[in-house]
Amino acid sequence: MTRGRRQFRQNRYVIRVLIADDQTLVRTGFRVILEAEGDIEVVAEAATGTEAIRQSQLTSPDVILMDIRMPDLDGLAATEQIRRHPDAPTVVVLTTFDQNEYVYRALQSGAAGFLLKDAPSSRLIAAVRAAATGDSLIEPSITRRMVERFATPAEPTGPPPELSALTDRERDVLRLMARGLSNAEIAAELVVAETTVKTHVARILTKLNIRDRVQAVVVAYQSGFATRHQS
Repeated sequence: MTRGRRQFRQNRYVIRVLIADDQTLVRTGFRVILEAEGDIEVVAEAATGTEAIRQSQLTSPDVILMDIRMPDLDGLAATEQIRRHPDAPTVVVLTTFDQNEYVYRALQSGAAGFLLKDAPSSRLIAAVRAAATGDSLIEPSITRRMVERFATPAEPTGPPPELSALTDRERDVLRLMARGLSNAEIAAELVVAETTVKTHVARILTKLNIRDRVQAVVVAYQSGFATRHQS
């Protein structure tokens, strides 16, 4: 159960979502899409970054859908403040701006996913569910931009020092995480159980001393590991 706050309703757990976007029509559209799903409830909305922080504290959502460009305080700064707390909700950043600076800042601020607003509704729903279970979902186009940003002209020899503690299978998992694959997709790729993948991910986070899988993706690109293993 995510962070102990998901409600039990009619024999199922309900994912509590906060939508933060300065456009009323966008918030309404997201609400309609999400609340059509039986396991998702929109518990609050916010039109500014400051209001997103306040509503997060008041309603204790499991997942926040966070726009980047908002008045008062932008979504990236709001995400950074929210994620400082130990029991913070996970944040999925949504924007119309597919730009390197936004992608990297979102990941650094602690976001658990990054989706463009024109993504299919099924992708939005999948991102919310992934975030609620501690997984992440990053659009493949955004992963490619990470490759472009961190690609190095020279090919390093041997694994980077910060990854030396990982086993070969854990490096396989990290490589697939860096491609934007979810736990279920990694399990299918490696032909193992999803619970096995979750165990590998947990060990990767512990060995790299980081808080979540998105930070692991950042480490993979910063170190050059991901750019050497892209297919």
